[in-house]
Amino acid sequence: MCLRLVEIFKGDKKDEMYLYVDQKEGLQKVPEDLLASFGRIESVMVLPMTQEKKLARVKASDVLRAIKQEGYFLQMPPSPEALAESQISAMVQAEEQLADAQNQEPKQ
Repeated sequence: MCLRLVEIFKGDKKDEMYLYVDQKEGLQKVPEDLLASFGRIESVMVLPMTQEKKLARVKASDVLRAIKQEGYFLQMPPSPEALAESQISAMVQAEEQLADAQNQEPKQ
């Protein structure tokens, strides 16, 4: 298991766009034009990351591979369609759970 400390940055120009880098290397391998697209950039967190780490929107293995090969990983905001699909899916799941709970007999 290979552990890498990954620092995550965000900018003030685009919501939900994040830049993942090796903490030791920082932003030195990130192209200037990409950094400029972030506007004012700030560190959000540092995560110990392995291939198996569970992340919300991306695979840790993809992040680690990109950092190794390119020096950074860029996480773009979800498309409006993907965001709507995930919200609909969550609503359907919640409705199914509620229906299941209502169909169960109360224990006496």
